[in-house]
Amino acid sequence: QVQLVESGGGLVQPGGSLRLSCAASGNSFSVDAMGWYRQAPGKERELAALITSGGRVTIADFAKGRFTISRDDHKQTAYLQMNRLKPEDTAVYYCIRIGQYGDEYWGQGTQVTVSS
Repeated sequence: QVQLVESGGGLVQPGGSLRLSCAASGNSFSVDAMGWYRQAPGKERELAALITSGGRVTIADFAKGRFTISRDDHKQTAYLQMNRLKPEDTAVYYCIRIGQYGDEYWGQGTQVTVSS
């Protein structure tokens, strides 16, 4: 059974950084895509970044130049490094694992709050 556990969220001042981690259980991690979505209050969930098994990266416009997604297949963990955070980045960030047949698994979410 696939489980995803996010960590690394918290309160940070504008301009600060956070690194989110997503630890995955289950087999075949290395062939699956990993990604991060976010959902702010009153808004729809949106993609922040995605990385395929081959390392191809998709980054949302709002994240370009500030967020970096990476993965460590040996640790079965995906990361989202977020720099120069803005108040509008405040949201719950969710990790997603997408299997080779399109099956999706979601983490429980981690809160990121950017405020002075």
